[in-house]
Amino acid sequence: MASSSSCANNKSYKYDVFLSFSGEDTRKTFVDHFYAALEHRGICTFKDDERLEKGKAINDELLKAIEDSRVYIIVFSKNYASSSWCLNELLKIMECRKTNRQNAFPVFYDVDPSEVRKQTGSVGKALAIHTHKNESEVGEWREALREAANLSGWDLRKTADGHEAKAIKLIIEKVSLELRPTDMNLDESLVGMEQRMQDLDSCLEIGLYDVRMIGIKGMGGSGKTTLARSIFDKISFKFDGQSFVENVREKASRLGLEKLQEQVLRDVLKNKDITVSDVHEGKILMKKMMRSKKVFVVLDDVDRKDQLEKLACDTSWFAPGTRVIITTRDGQLLVAHRVKWIRDVSLLSKEEAIRLFNRHAFGKDKPTKEFEKHSQEVLRYAAGLPLTIKVLGSDLCGKDDSEWADSLKRLKTIPLKETLKILELSYENLEDDYKEIFLDVACFLQGWKKDDAIRMLESSGFYAKSGLRVLEQKSLITISKDTYSGETIITMHDHLIEMGKNIVRREHPDEPHKHSRLWVLEEIEQVMSDNSGSEAARCIDLEITPSIFLEGLGNMKKLRCLIVNDERKYMFSHDCVKIDEARRYFPNSLRYLYWYEYPHWCLPKMFEANNLVALELPKSKIEQLWEGGKVMKKLKFLDLSRTKLRSLDLGLTPKLESLNLQFCTDLVKLHVHGGCLKSLVYLNLGWCERLKSISFIEKLESLEVVHIDRLNLREYSHIFTGLYINSLLEIHLSFNGIEEIPSSIGNFRKLVSLHLVRCGRINSLPGSICSLQHLTTLDLDSTGIEQMPEELGQLEYLEYLDLGYTKLKHLPGSICMLKRLKTLILRWCRLLEKLPDDVGEIESLEQLDLQLCFNLREIPSSICKLKRLRALDLEGCKSLEKLPEDIGGVQSLEILDLHCCINLRDIPSSISNLKHLKKLKLEGCKRLEKLPDLGCLQLLDIKNTDITHRPNITSLIKVQKTGNWDTTYRDRAMYRTRFLQQCKETVYHPQK
Repeated sequence: MASSSSCANNKSYKYDVFLSFSGEDTRKTFVDHFYAALEHRGICTFKDDERLEKGKAINDELLKAIEDSRVYIIVFSKNYASSSWCLNELLKIMECRKTNRQNAFPVFYDVDPSEVRKQTGSVGKALAIHTHKNESEVGEWREALREAANLSGWDLRKTADGHEAKAIKLIIEKVSLELRPTDMNLDESLVGMEQRMQDLDSCLEIGLYDVRMIGIKGMGGSGKTTLARSIFDKISFKFDGQSFVENVREKASRLGLEKLQEQVLRDVLKNKDITVSDVHEGKILMKKMMRSKKVFVVLDDVDRKDQLEKLACDTSWFAPGTRVIITTRDGQLLVAHRVKWIRDVSLLSKEEAIRLFNRHAFGKDKPTKEFEKHSQEVLRYAAGLPLTIKVLGSDLCGKDDSEWADSLKRLKTIPLKETLKILELSYENLEDDYKEIFLDVACFLQGWKKDDAIRMLESSGFYAKSGLRVLEQKSLITISKDTYSGETIITMHDHLIEMGKNIVRREHPDEPHKHSRLWVLEEIEQVMSDNSGSEAARCIDLEITPSIFLEGLGNMKKLRCLIVNDERKYMFSHDCVKIDEARRYFPNSLRYLYWYEYPHWCLPKMFEANNLVALELPKSKIEQLWEGGKVMKKLKFLDLSRTKLRSLDLGLTPKLESLNLQFCTDLVKLHVHGGCLKSLVYLNLGWCERLKSISFIEKLESLEVVHIDRLNLREYSHIFTGLYINSLLEIHLSFNGIEEIPSSIGNFRKLVSLHLVRCGRINSLPGSICSLQHLTTLDLDSTGIEQMPEELGQLEYLEYLDLGYTKLKHLPGSICMLKRLKTLILRWCRLLEKLPDDVGEIESLEQLDLQLCFNLREIPSSICKLKRLRALDLEGCKSLEKLPEDIGGVQSLEILDLHCCINLRDIPSSISNLKHLKKLKLEGCKRLEKLPDLGCLQLLDIKNTDITHRPNITSLIKVQKTGNWDTTYRDRAMYRTRFLQQCKETVYHPQK
């Protein structure tokens, strides 16, 4: 007997599906179409092609095929019951279903399910043919028909309005679901994937009938491929076709893009005979043949735009419902390809890193006790990079303590080759000037403020802004706001730093005088002491020590950057160098000079500084730039903040763009000659309290940012009438005695930021301020403001508004028109009695600070409409008696501070709906007696409350008594028994 099957065998079963049917009724109609669809979907199916004559016995091969199939599709038709062959198949199928738990689904073709169940109508007539058979055998058949008819299945006359093709599609979707592995949990060796997959759900949205390309970007070894593979394994069965193209970068180079096009077409169309002769033909074929199928394609490790153009040119290539995932190190590729959904793959958290390492090193979640200390060293070195963790875990597996110690010691001087090899691919693809920027960041600029780094790089002759952007897009650096300082900082993963430094050192590992960059103190001391410096040196970052002899600088004829005593790294005073020795050795090639606590009163005469672009000498003893004066024709950036400077002749710096003299408390006068500061963009004179006049700023036509905080000036009006009226972006006027802001402030059309902190004499603002259409930040903290302009809502781009410590009694209703406002601070507005009823219309609001608003009695119910609000601070609002009942509607709320709301009586039950709530502070809410159920909190503070009701908290709890950590209660039952004892003195922390 011949048989047909499609695709490869299943791991546990020979066949995915066994088709039981009456050939007489359906072989050339429904079954033929159904089998073709199964084959097209790649479902391995057994279909008996040559039925024996009626009455002949079922053979052993067929019985074995039934046993070796995972799912049974029984196609009941009018003549099905007339075949003893079919009925015996059915008996075997029902037997396997009971004993082996294989699934069976009936399909009713031109018969009613009740006819099969009761053996009436055409089914009854067909079964009557067997009256001559053994009564017991017929009884078994009847019972099998009854059981099968009671199973969940499809009546084709009523499915998809009788459309057979649509019905077949529905049945195959169900079969595909059944064929998924019974355990769909992720591979145990994969750590953190489940959460990362969930984070991509909002991008994938499988149920929507559109075409989507989703980008996953991150540095090499960060788990992009693993994440894409996990998603592919989990959901690809839901699509008509699937293809995972791994290592596009390497395969495109080695095999050619036409072979990858061929792979996608063969995978998706399940046709191994497809061939592609060239890339142009491949594009035509893909565009033509992919439109008819909803497919799921992964393009892994893409590094060139032409790869995307040839493999997934645009959404018009694909049928609705298609999803294409692209993994890459280069985010700019995704942007250029118009990929709408782009996500960074996050490195492993500390807990995830521990689990992954333990599984590779020990084969379990916990390390052997003797290796705990060494394990922590490994994890510090790996810094969350999955590739490194897996490589080191596997390498250390089975080794003894001494071998671990030796391996870890080796890592401190010899980088992990396997990791560096993967990471260096990104570096090799950079343009030459971007490579130089990368090496500067790796060796020196990690942790620097972005603006400081740009100054250093631009001084060195690089296009810094575009260069840093490229490095960020290629996942080689991260540029983000620091949580504490609010400054934009450049960071780089430890292994990328290690790679960059290795690139600098590897050609001459034992000859530091041949290195382009020097940062290791011992090597610098060696080069300086033996005067072996050479023209190879481009940048040096050193700390002055008694062992440093600066004569070595004299040989470094091409040194462009010298960083001395960087305050970002070294925190001590540095007076151990004799400046008389140093002054002769500054190379005239220097373009960037930074020296923290420069110990001399002026710059050396022999330093010509013809090429100097940036001079930064913060907290120095310098009193004047030059003895006698010298024009610095190329100088653009000058920082003499916190120095002993008394006067400065700005005629010596005709091309100056940035001048920072903040906290020069001895500064009395600036000599400004006509037109000498035409290029000045940034000026900081903050806290120069002895400076008597700044009238020169009226003529600064290019000025964009001005800091004139804490100046003892008698007249301020000229500040608002200068030539910079069309260029000024930021005004910092804080801590001044200014009494009013003139209406001319409205003329600064480009103004983005205005700071008037502690200007206590200002009690109102002119209405013209509301015409500043680009204003994003308005800081009025601790001013005497009593009311805001009614037209405040016209500041449509305002994002940050600080009215803390003011005398406001109410806010203008138009504030609700500020659709872009993210932060609203009203801290310590003691006279404030209410918020506008429509405060919920400020749709972008993320932080609302109402701390110590003593007279605030209620929160408008509209606040529940703020879907983006993450932090709500009501600490010390002692008049507040209740919260809005629907507070649970604030979907994104993470922090709710009700500390010392002494009149608050209850917490609405809707708080249980706050799925993202992490911190709930209730200390001192003395009238609070109960809490509703809560979700996964990180902190619950209920000290000094009368809570007696035990809330249901789903997280594991850490109990912290005042000032001390107590035991971790892993057993939730134990926590519950102790809850009432602790509630008046305890802060709760869920298990980290």
